[in-house]
Amino acid sequence: MAKKESTSQTNSLVIVESPAKARTIGKFLGSGFTIEASIGHIRDLPNGAKEVPEEFKHEDWAYLGVNVTKDFDPIYIIPAKKAQQVRKLKAALKGATDLYLATDEDREGEAISWHLCEVLNPKVPVHRLVFHEITEEAIRDALKHPRSIDQALVRAQEVRRIVDRLYGYDVSPLLWRKIKPKLSAGRVQSVAVRLIVERERQRMAFRAATYWDLVATFAKSGGETFEAMLVSVEGRKIPAGRDFDPATGQLKDPTCLLLNERQAGELAAKLRSEASRVAELEDKPYTTRPYPPFTTSTLQQEGNRKYGFTARRTMDVAQSLYENGHITYMRTDSTNLATVAIETARQIISSQYGKEYLPDRPRIYQTKVKNAQEAHEAIRPAGHPFALPESLRNILSPDEFRLYDLIWKRTVASQMSDARARRITISVVVDGARFEASGKIIDFPGYLRAYVEGSDDPDSDLAGREVVLPPVTVGEALNCQQLQSKSHTTQPPNRYSEASLTRALEEMGIGRPSTYASIIDTILARDYVFKWKRGNVLVPTWTAFAVSQLLEAHLPDLVNYQFTADMEDELDAISRGELDSIEYLRHFYYGKDEKGLKDLVATKTGEIDARDVCRVLLGKPEGQPEVFVRVGRYGPFLEQGDRRASIPEQTPPDELSMETSLKMLETSAQSEEPLGHDSDGKPVYLKTGRFGPYVQRGNSDEEEKPQNASLLKGMQPEDVTIDVALKLLLLPRTLGQHPQSGEPIVAYNGRFGPYIKCDTETRSLPAGLSPLEVTFEQSMVLLAQPKVGGRGGTAKREPLRVFEVSPVTNTPVHLLAGKYGPYLTDGATNATLPRGTAPEEVTLEYALNLLKARAEQGPSKRPARRTAKNAAAPKKAAAPKKAAAPKKAARKKTAKKTVKKTAKKSE
Repeated sequence: MAKKESTSQTNSLVIVESPAKARTIGKFLGSGFTIEASIGHIRDLPNGAKEVPEEFKHEDWAYLGVNVTKDFDPIYIIPAKKAQQVRKLKAALKGATDLYLATDEDREGEAISWHLCEVLNPKVPVHRLVFHEITEEAIRDALKHPRSIDQALVRAQEVRRIVDRLYGYDVSPLLWRKIKPKLSAGRVQSVAVRLIVERERQRMAFRAATYWDLVATFAKSGGETFEAMLVSVEGRKIPAGRDFDPATGQLKDPTCLLLNERQAGELAAKLRSEASRVAELEDKPYTTRPYPPFTTSTLQQEGNRKYGFTARRTMDVAQSLYENGHITYMRTDSTNLATVAIETARQIISSQYGKEYLPDRPRIYQTKVKNAQEAHEAIRPAGHPFALPESLRNILSPDEFRLYDLIWKRTVASQMSDARARRITISVVVDGARFEASGKIIDFPGYLRAYVEGSDDPDSDLAGREVVLPPVTVGEALNCQQLQSKSHTTQPPNRYSEASLTRALEEMGIGRPSTYASIIDTILARDYVFKWKRGNVLVPTWTAFAVSQLLEAHLPDLVNYQFTADMEDELDAISRGELDSIEYLRHFYYGKDEKGLKDLVATKTGEIDARDVCRVLLGKPEGQPEVFVRVGRYGPFLEQGDRRASIPEQTPPDELSMETSLKMLETSAQSEEPLGHDSDGKPVYLKTGRFGPYVQRGNSDEEEKPQNASLLKGMQPEDVTIDVALKLLLLPRTLGQHPQSGEPIVAYNGRFGPYIKCDTETRSLPAGLSPLEVTFEQSMVLLAQPKVGGRGGTAKREPLRVFEVSPVTNTPVHLLAGKYGPYLTDGATNATLPRGTAPEEVTLEYALNLLKARAEQGPSKRPARRTAKNAAAPKKAAAPKKAAAPKKAARKKTAKKTVKKTAKKSE
């Protein structure tokens, strides 16, 4: 490292976004520089009416935080959680002789620098530092060539922010009123949800088809064998999966020969005795070119494909690599490499792989993404020469090492020679039936030696890519050793994974790759989608169906793919100075030749029938009423005439076939008939709810709420008799009083299994010991044993993970294992992880966003605790411990204040 600069007479303040970036830059600057972090944006639009300055609260547009009557002027405020940091930055600026703004080089970074200038109001010279890698050479070069803030980039970011605010804060309340609370709409978010819903509709409409073909094993006279598939009989093609209409299951081309099991078997029996010969041999050479270096989008896709990383996890790991000086800036649409990077890659290729792998001329990649506006270089290893992955293995975390290794290999491979290979096709004729075998031989691996997309080990993948066929000649006789019939069933279109959704949005020109991670986070957090255990794909909820249905029918432009892509183009035109921003915003919000957003939403608020948009037609069984899924405030349910049935949570919509739906409705109808009656003559029912089967004593229409109890773990509905149901309804059951403490010992059926409790001590029941049968003596033995952790443990639980300090509470963020699953806490707010989010995928940025969203929702209302004393009351409405006028107290508490709901910030 070169000697650090030191200036005794100057004290320059350098401001970056994050502490990690500040630490890395600090390594390259001398004592004449003070480096501070803004910790992201220090100023933003108000997060709802409560944050709007008093002087604007009386305005009709106050809830937007944008003065739509005066050139769409944004009202910026410093959030309370950023006030301390702003004071710190102002204090640091007082003794500075210069101010260097070293935020990221994209629109967001430029906007952060502009806001810093506006808030700090510096009286000293201001310099904008721009660099795409945090290395000593890059930092020194930026210091030599500072520039001013790019107002075009700032305005581009501001207009996008305003458009997203207008969209979200006007459309989201419409969803609250017509579907249910806490939903959100967004310019890119709502389109992404529609894409996922449309794919699920295709799966629901899909009709499977079954077809048969033959697989033959042919042998040469020397004993070498190969397999071949039947492709035609007497000139008629044997169909493959792509030849069937997915909506009907019928053949698209009626001239194809569709075989059933019997016909395939008869054909095989006939051909076994016939002679076989090679009719045709094709040897076709081909080349493949290396993949371009990574952009934000392709890195997210490959991280998901290769390592199963979410888009958020990939971006957080990449940001850490960037801020610690290991890779170039990670938010980019460009596939271009700097000349010095190309030279470095070519040197590595020559020394590590050999000169035959080095092309004569450097490869230059042109960015294909329309309106690329981000950093001007692809994602690559920082500096030169590139640090070898193995040299960083003990420095980087496992995730960082894997991603760096991926980026290093992709960058080097992008400058390597083409791969050369041959496709071999052997056609064999057996009495009018044609079979084909396909093989592949790699003559020269080229770039594949360094990088194979989706593979961890290029060398082993190369071996797997080759399919070697024995040498044959046209006319050569073969022996058919084996001939078997084989069935195939067509499959519905695949659901979107994070990688394929990112690719689809980018190809359609919707949104920006740098925002895709936050979009996916949002649709997961809002329960528009959940991750399915099979394949980690994105499955839409019925709420997503209702929202898409409403927007498609009543605000179609807002979820129209081309309209949204055109909006992206127009916003980019504003950044280039080709379109007037005020005129664009006025047209978008107020309309020109047609209604704008404001009038559209106002009109539709009165027109939309909430019952209509909240039900999704499944179909009409013959001779029966139509079957719908209705989205209620407490979850989706089936509806057919007067019949209702709850839908279990996280049931994929395409699995709710008509047959399954009718069975669920029938089961629900049967639950209206009691299993029997208790000693007081009250009916006892077996029912199914959104959380599974349960038993209920009493009727819902009685003045006293019915009592219910869940089935024990492993208990099947068909095993529940009236005697078993009555025992379940006794829970929690008191076993007796502890001889020392005098406290009751009570057996419970808990969410995570049965247990006993005495005062504050709890013990899980061992396998095979039921809370219905555990005795007082057995409970005493369990309580006498030392606690081994789990429910009710007196020892403090160790966090699953510990993150850096929260800028809101100044305490570390912890990820803990809670009663209802993993949750995050910053000491002031708790936020449960969304379903399908693995604890190891959580990053600090994701945690802070989730905690912020939870804090904005306000405190949750906690249900009263269920105890042995109120066991007769239903779980959802358990009486409070104290009997003294609970209803009046509750009314006073809830009447204190009403919080006006605001739409959530989203794109």
